[in-house]
Amino acid sequence: MELFINNHGSKPIYEQISDQIKALIISGELQAGEALPSIRSMARSLHISVLTVQKAYDKLQEEGFIETTAGKGCFVSARNQDFYLEEQQKKIEELFVQAIDTARASGIKLDKLIGLLTLLYEEE
Repeated sequence: MELFINNHGSKPIYEQISDQIKALIISGELQAGEALPSIRSMARSLHISVLTVQKAYDKLQEEGFIETTAGKGCFVSARNQDFYLEEQQKKIEELFVQAIDTARASGIKLDKLIGLLTLLYEEE
């Protein structure tokens, strides 16, 4: 597993790690039951603090992507992909409700809103 850390970015390093591992899990590159590198090993390979990796792994566990077994390590959780996609859909729905409320208050019609969404979605 190869991760890339941007030391000059605005996103904290532990979030960069957790986001990249999530992406690997969702894409299927990391399978359910597969072991993650140990915290020390990951810290050594990325040249960062063990505490930073621990924070990333804690976040992944809290979000249901990995499970930790004492003395054995961290493993990809079996329920991760569907769980994650459902959580993301809830977040998107909340943002859509806000956008719709703003559009209605501004007098923006549905077809214009759909056009804007399409344009933004297809933009690179």
